Amino acid sequence: METLELIAWSLVALLAAALVLWMSIALRTYLRYRGERLVVCPETKKPAAVDVAAGRAARHALAGNLEVCLSDCSRWPERAGCGQDCLSQVEADPASCLVWNIVARWYADKNCALCAKAFGEIHWHDHRPALLDAEMRTVQWTEVAPEKLPEVFATHWPVCWNCHVAESFRREHAELVVDRPRH
Repeated sequence: METLELIAWSLVALLAAALVLWMSIALRTYLRYRGERLVVCPETKKPAAVDVAAGRAARHALAGNLEVCLSDCSRWPERAGCGQDCLSQVEADPASCLVWNIVARWYADKNCALCAKAFGEIHWHDHRPALLDAEMRTVQWTEVAPEKLPEVFATHWPVCWNCHVAESFRREHAELVVDRPRH
């Protein structure tokens, strides 16, 4: 009876290990392809924001047949029937085209245009940086359509969260702000 019990437990352990391996493949694939990405549309040669069907890619990876396709594109629904040739950019380097990685690289070596504080590491869950336009208005980068980010980065300056909040308050509640001259 002991031998039978040992075989049963060995079989359970083997199945558990296989399940863990199988699920780790799916999770790794899902994490690799999730998130909004910025690619250059092969048709228009302009930036386009795309989302990869990460869940579908994970399911296909479980079957040993990785299949990557788009679930959304900023050029859809007008161009929904395209050949999705932009996926070659995502497959070549999934991390480099993630919108938040592109934004982090842009802010990385910059200082706030208003207070000159260095940005350092950006924490996406807390105090997101903003952008300053030529009319001295600030806007959160998340309020800009991802496909417009390269264009906005060329015409705007980086602003820290603290300055963005102060400038937004100044703009929205000018009657409550008192400007004092510096000595």
